[in-house]
Amino acid sequence: MTRPQKAVFILVAIVALVLGLTAYRVLSGTDQGDQAAHIDAGIILLPQSRAVPDLSLTDQDGQPLSLSQLKGKWTVLFFGYTFCPDICPTTLAQLRQIKSELPREAVDKLRIVLVSVDPDRDTPQQLKQYLGYFDKEFVGLTAPVDTLKKLANAVSIPYIPADTSKPNYTVDHSGNLALLGPDGTQRGFIRAPLNGQKLVAQLPGLVERK
Repeated sequence: MTRPQKAVFILVAIVALVLGLTAYRVLSGTDQGDQAAHIDAGIILLPQSRAVPDLSLTDQDGQPLSLSQLKGKWTVLFFGYTFCPDICPTTLAQLRQIKSELPREAVDKLRIVLVSVDPDRDTPQQLKQYLGYFDKEFVGLTAPVDTLKKLANAVSIPYIPADTSKPNYTVDHSGNLALLGPDGTQRGFIRAPLNGQKLVAQLPGLVERK
């Protein structure tokens, strides 16, 4: 195991511990039935919402986009990249399938966003073409590494910037998804690997929340 892989393993273990403690705290509350169903589906809601810095990124159309512009809908943030050999295409295909099975009212309140952790190769044009293979309504975002690290740290989704001097490099990143509420704060996570059937059952009720 390389040093970057060890670092990602440690970060993922820490996130798993945080998710476990969060699940325990949530289940200690009053609404245990709904919360247990969410957790069973891989949805881990934070006991208190977390502010997200209003960073500026660039979308797949080459237009500037600040995170505050994501308000108004529930947003699923997936940190990945278009040259990813396995986790990313699998996750995006699962998200497309989940979206296709949700009722229209839920789809209208939900936004899927791929945040690229490979800004050297993932130009807006590359992101747009890649996401088009899955769902043209998916949003792609890119930014300088410093901005990406700030965002990843803010929502506790670990990744390690790659050594771009190596040919055909890969980027070590988490498969967990960050969940932002319509007020722009982080409400929780969706744990990897995704359970499509259970998420289809639980997401409609979740996105009804303000």
